[in-house]
Amino acid sequence: MFQPKIPTMPQPSGLVTPPAVVQPTTITPGTPAPAAAAPAPARPVVQLTPGTAVALVGAGTAVVLVVGTVLVSLLLAVAVTSASVAVCAVVLRSLIASAAKRR
Repeated sequence: MFQPKIPTMPQPSGLVTPPAVVQPTTITPGTPAPAAAAPAPARPVVQLTPGTAVALVGAGTAVVLVVGTVLVSLLLAVAVTSASVAVCAVVLRSLIASAAKRR
């Protein structure tokens, strides 16, 4: 029952055609490809003027201030939430303790 059964190769039925014979072909060279393409023009060099430097510094400062404001507001939201949860826990503990004393 647990012995594997190896299938036997069935005998071909019907007519068997021999494989087709491939005739070799000759390769004739076509037009030669160009040796090398023209080089791409060099990228222009960025000119950093004093006005551009001031603009970059201003933009960087604005990004830092915006990201800092968002992070501080997230921290403040977490702090307010944790403080309110702590106050709720103290009130609930007080209510449960006073209810237990009255019994």
